[in-house]
Amino acid sequence: MKGIWRTQAPALPAQWFCFRGKRWSPKGWLLASLAFVVAGTAAAADVYPSRSIRIITPYSAGGPTDTASRLIAEALGRQLNQTVVVENRTGAGGVIGTEAALNSPPDGYSLLASAAATFTIIPAVKKVAYDPLKDFVPLGQIWNAAQAVVVNPKSNFRTLADLIAYAKGNPNKVSFGSAGNGTTTHLSMGLLSREAGVSLVHVPYRSTSNSVVDVIGGQISAIFGDISTVAPMVKSGKLTALAVTASERSPLLPEVPTTAEAGLPEIATVNWYGLHVHAATPPAVIARLKAAVRAAQMDPAYKASLAKLSNSTGTVGAEAFDEMIRKEIKRLYPLVRSMGVTFD
Repeated sequence: MKGIWRTQAPALPAQWFCFRGKRWSPKGWLLASLAFVVAGTAAAADVYPSRSIRIITPYSAGGPTDTASRLIAEALGRQLNQTVVVENRTGAGGVIGTEAALNSPPDGYSLLASAAATFTIIPAVKKVAYDPLKDFVPLGQIWNAAQAVVVNPKSNFRTLADLIAYAKGNPNKVSFGSAGNGTTTHLSMGLLSREAGVSLVHVPYRSTSNSVVDVIGGQISAIFGDISTVAPMVKSGKLTALAVTASERSPLLPEVPTTAEAGLPEIATVNWYGLHVHAATPPAVIARLKAAVRAAQMDPAYKASLAKLSNSTGTVGAEAFDEMIRKEIKRLYPLVRSMGVTFD
């Protein structure tokens, strides 16, 4: 029969396949099959993206992760000529959203807003369902910001030394909010406790946008928050900034000293966010995404938006971003474990 696939009688010494009267060996059939698969993958990549893309953000709306995700979504949408939406999946310090990205179809339509907490802090001491280096492929960094420790203006704290002195005389009376267990804000509080030799009360929230409300309301004493997030409230008088974790003073809060100036150079934490995609995503789609993210990072409008928020390093490419994460894991895993912090 011509025009259909069929096998000859199994009694032959070797099995052959026929198509339109031509005989193919099993090896030939395998090569042909692979060719069809490759062609199909290439075709899929040619039409990608054919629908909207989502960025799964593991923290609440209004926080720095959400802001970073929405800025890059707009720029990336222009590059891919598709709608890019942000989907907030909160909880467990960002683990729930990260695992949601892992469990999404690996087709390039679900990206992850990765975070320092979920990749370089929490996995050091808590069992998670993902491997930051094996289960995801980096596309590029989208945010890099130092933090500020802020308090309610009605408090008696005007400097970091004031807060430390009070905490030493009143153990477990100073409460620090964080964006959740295992986040960079939690790590910063732990470092402050260790370096200053004080006992602080940790109050985890779902994001900085949630915890800052309670600092303003007086329910908690202080928080560490991304400078870009808290600076507007400092300038409006709703918060008082005591120190920033940057190596130099921030252009957004030039009058606020660094933690190094306050005598605590070890508290030099930086919060970063990036874009990752499932490692099982077709290589051609990954390549397309890397190129699109890189172009989005170079978008003048995107760079201007970062500059307004005092974030000038959101343009780190995929390879450099991957190298940075690997170095941070080597640096932070031992540090987090040595602090004896548990993230339940």
